[in-house]
Amino acid sequence: MWRVNCWAGRRTIELGINYPRMTLVLGGEEKPREFTFADLDQAANGVARALVAKGYEPGERVAILSANRFETLAAYYGTMRAGLVSVPVNFKFPRQLIHYILEDCGAELVFCDAARKSNCPPGLPVVDFSADGPVGFENFLDHGPFQATTPALNEPAMFLYTSGSSGKPKGVILSHQSHIWVAETRLGNQDLSRHRYLIAAPLYHMNALVLAKLACVGHSTMVILPQFSARAYIEAIGTYRATWLTAVPPMLAMMLREEELLARTDLSSVEFGRMGSAPVSQSLMTNLKRVFSNAAITNAYGTTEAGPVVFGPHPQGLSQPELSVGCAHPLSSLRLVDGENRHAEQGVLEMKYPALMNGYHNRPDLKPPFTDDGFYITGDVFRRDENGFYYFVGCSDDMFVSGGENIYPSDVERMLERHTAVGQAAVVPIDDDVKGTKPVAFTILKSGQQTSVDEIKQFALADAPAYQHPREVWFVDEIPLASTNKIDRRAFKPEAVKRTGSDASRARPERSWPGQLAIDVSRIST
Repeated sequence: MWRVNCWAGRRTIELGINYPRMTLVLGGEEKPREFTFADLDQAANGVARALVAKGYEPGERVAILSANRFETLAAYYGTMRAGLVSVPVNFKFPRQLIHYILEDCGAELVFCDAARKSNCPPGLPVVDFSADGPVGFENFLDHGPFQATTPALNEPAMFLYTSGSSGKPKGVILSHQSHIWVAETRLGNQDLSRHRYLIAAPLYHMNALVLAKLACVGHSTMVILPQFSARAYIEAIGTYRATWLTAVPPMLAMMLREEELLARTDLSSVEFGRMGSAPVSQSLMTNLKRVFSNAAITNAYGTTEAGPVVFGPHPQGLSQPELSVGCAHPLSSLRLVDGENRHAEQGVLEMKYPALMNGYHNRPDLKPPFTDDGFYITGDVFRRDENGFYYFVGCSDDMFVSGGENIYPSDVERMLERHTAVGQAAVVPIDDDVKGTKPVAFTILKSGQQTSVDEIKQFALADAPAYQHPREVWFVDEIPLASTNKIDRRAFKPEAVKRTGSDASRARPERSWPGQLAIDVSRIST
């Protein structure tokens, strides 16, 4: 048996290495590689031993800046085994944001791949997964057994950074306790050893990390792609006979466009499909059920701050409506709050259970999103039907989700207004069949200034995360203000719908995994 460093007191999750099907397969960018969990165990021990031998202290932060690969998981688990804090970093951020995160978390070391090495700040020690020689991963490892450090229950295990309404990424502090509780709760009494999980979302995303841990504790096979592409995803399903898919809806929407490849690929192995991190349309749900005729397709919800164990099946076995996220999980305490009413049928979702974050790292400027009695305030509005099923209604602020990415209009507006020709900007979402929603912008040019739509778009792509760039830009003479002297974005929404022909009435269910940055399709404009 081997241990992954997710502690609950003195007890660890034990993972068997004698299961022949417990393999890790990596393919896509390079020739596929296959590993056993014994290989992962040894590599994680090698990372932990090396960190200790080089003098790194428990509690210090170690960052990981890489596409999905075997070494990513080894570094992730090995760091925590040594009692250090793992910080997976969104490599799709611009360089300045990556530097901000590495400085903010206080990273003492960065594990990275060759493609991301240039985004590491000068002077910060780097271990290159792809390199040979002194800075290479294999040279870094100190092979041999390692007795995992035993941290306190609520001691930080990892930071996951997510963009906040202030415009600065927030470091969500997640404890060892939250790790073990989520893994054990998701596993329950299920025998998952026969399943093959396909993971294409990035391993800096809670969605992918949770699925990888579930595969570990369930003695299951993981099929890991470095990054998502629709064709590679489809081919992996057929080649590796994947039984379990967890994906952001835009991934699956893009996959459905590959009609010819889908038609000639055997998809009959898929038994479960779980969507999260973005709105799901009825048409997407219908088409997925048509393509994966043998699979149970469900909608899900969770947050970085509180984890994925929020909703579950109906206690009396009633079928979950397609656009519902389920009923309250029996181990979670949920309530809908509307003003002073904490028992509303529609209101802001508040939740409480052992997976809640410790707080935000180094952000005394933020009010902790917790009630006096310990409930996490999600900021998401839900309604509950007569059978106890929950449905996402909307956000309590202006935030919207595009392709699994959280977008705050004010952040995009401030970014656009840094352009020398832009005096003011207003950003609103419009519906999109692939991404759920996408940002568009109305701008007022400064007097005497000229620019073009393409120039504005290129500026946005160069100066901010790619998912924030407005897909349409219109120059206007006036931007209406609400009574509070803030931009009245609602006044722009009908005009944006009119100009694009988007369907503002399209049914939209819940968003899930707020605060998370998802998949490589965020770089694709539609």
